[in-house]
Amino acid sequence: MSSSDNKRPNILFIMSDDHASHAIGAYGSRINQTPHLDRLANEGMRFDNCFCTNSICAPSRASILTGTYNHINGVKTLGDDLDGRQVTFPKLLQADGYQTAMIGKWHLGHGGNYDPTGFDYWSVLPDQGDYRDPDFIEMGTVKKFNGYVTDIITDKSLDWIRNRDEERPFMLMCHHKAPHRHWEPDEKHMHLYEDIEIPEPVTFNDDYATRSQAAVQAKMRIDDLNDLDTKGPPPAGLSPEEIRKWKYQRYIKDYLRCIASIDDNVGRMLDYLDEAGLAEDTIVIYTSDQGFFLGDHGWFDKRFMYEESLRMPFLIRYPREIKPGSVSDTMILNADFAPTFLEYAGLPVHERMQGFSVRPLLNGMIPDGWRTSMYYRYWMHLDGCHEVYSHYGIRTHRYKLIYYYAQALGTTDSRDESCPPEWECFDLEQDPYELNNVYGLPEYADRIEDLKKQLEKLMEDVQDEYIH
Repeated sequence: MSSSDNKRPNILFIMSDDHASHAIGAYGSRINQTPHLDRLANEGMRFDNCFCTNSICAPSRASILTGTYNHINGVKTLGDDLDGRQVTFPKLLQADGYQTAMIGKWHLGHGGNYDPTGFDYWSVLPDQGDYRDPDFIEMGTVKKFNGYVTDIITDKSLDWIRNRDEERPFMLMCHHKAPHRHWEPDEKHMHLYEDIEIPEPVTFNDDYATRSQAAVQAKMRIDDLNDLDTKGPPPAGLSPEEIRKWKYQRYIKDYLRCIASIDDNVGRMLDYLDEAGLAEDTIVIYTSDQGFFLGDHGWFDKRFMYEESLRMPFLIRYPREIKPGSVSDTMILNADFAPTFLEYAGLPVHERMQGFSVRPLLNGMIPDGWRTSMYYRYWMHLDGCHEVYSHYGIRTHRYKLIYYYAQALGTTDSRDESCPPEWECFDLEQDPYELNNVYGLPEYADRIEDLKKQLEKLMEDVQDEYIH
């Protein structure tokens, strides 16, 4: 261990699953309160334009660990395992003296292939895991724990911090299962929101009138929620519209109840850092693996490149360096997390990584040449569940261009003829809710051609294949 180890920050990375930023008070939520997450924002920085490069669980997690896009790290879909031989930021930190741990949802292996690399200790949920009395695979051994999964993950995380080597810095990835489907709240929050009606989002009754067949055909509407999601069938005698409203209330209340438990447990961890005298020396991050539709566009789930799915919450506190109450609208990606942690640890960013350290942004500076656009790609064409078309696209600060190329993996020479390729373009300044597809409108023709050129250049820069 070098003498500089004591000066290097600890890193506490807390990530939930499917927690949309618009269900966090600090992001202006209209539907819930999150006082402990808001504390992170008040004592650190809130990023308003943090985006994932592929809005689905396993691919986003792979990008966070490796600092690369999914065509590089190999995790393009939910069915792909992460090859543990490749470079990850936990491996690099571990090799340089950090104590490292991974506790909670891993979701990067199948069929018993659970062996997270780069961690001194790991205890992970098999696949999605259970909300109640979950099994964990702990250093290769299956163990059952009694209780609620969010509490258990927090307990295990606090126990690991308490029992660490206090002479060395630590990096802990605390990954919550919640609020993933099927949204099972704990007893404490079971009756939260019981006597109130959660407001429906502005786009709840979106009719997709100007948009692609991909939007029309997707099977993730509130109407598609099943009895397991809503904890039983709707009452008899309701009209279709009344059933839809009933399903939304059942869904959103359980979703928010799961988040309330996360918020409480984040508060427990922040309180412990204070009590143990660790707060000043610890970078604390709260994020989610992607966004989520909370009735927006009449949907639940994610996958699409629309804002609610694309945007990730990203709250970060480091009292030694980050000004309290800071807000940034600069564009950052999940592929930037790994380079950021390496820089804070005093390590060079690995040459394989495609993201960039956001540390200058945390100090109020925007480096010359910082990105003004981002590239997104969703690979899981017609997955047999939500039936979203494969697509890629570009988002700038004002515009978004999406191409539904409708082609499954492994079929590079043929298209799905039932899903003709389509384009969508949105002017986010004029249409922040993405209701009006302006692709094909004469007044946007020049802008769209420019966006196509930018998109092709972005794909070339990240070494992905441009499909015409």
